[in-house]
Formats: sequence, structure tokens, C-alpha cells
Amino acid sequence: MEIVNDTTFEAEVLKSDKPVLVDFFATWCGPCRQMLPIVTELSEELEGQVKIVKMDVDEAPKTPESYNIASIPTLILFKGGKDVATHTGALPKAELKNWILGNI
Repeated sequence: MEIVNDTTFEAEVLKSDKPVLVDFFATWCGPCRQMLPIVTELSEELEGQVKIVKMDVDEAPKTPESYNIASIPTLILFKGGKDVATHTGALPKAELKNWILGNI
């Protein structure tokens, strides 16, 4: 799974030709670590339908700040360069998959 940063965000997310789910996380965040295998599995399962990337809020602070991310994990789904859905907090795999599919 790809990790994006402030430099690559526009090209990889905003200019993507398919929907992109961005998982804003930090390495020290327990719920973020809990989400890692779930997001990784969904990245493989939904390949071709949605691109899933991660962004470390400590390594790339400008982009999360521009989207007013106050707590993590925060998941934002982008479609056509626009944020179309946001969820904050950990989710079970089935719920996250339904949330993604319901918003793409």
C-alpha cells in the first residue's frame, strides 16, 4: 500500500482517475495500528474500484491540517479531486468496506 505525503498528495489523490481512500494515521496511534491490516486487506480486495493510500500526519502535517483533521485515524474518500466522505475512528472490516462501497 502506498504512503503519500504533502508533495505527492495532489498527483496521487486529487488527480487520480478513480476514487481514493486516504487513511490519515500516526505510528504511535493504537487505533491506527489496529486499522492497518484491515485497510491493507481492503486495498487488495477493492483493487480496481478504489485506490487506498496512507498518510502519516507527523511526516506530512500540511495536508491533514488543510482538511482540519483533529483526531486519527481519519479516513477521507476522494472522488474527482473532491472529498466526498469522511469517517473518524476505527471500524471493523465489514463496516469499512460497506462505507467505502456506499460512497464510491
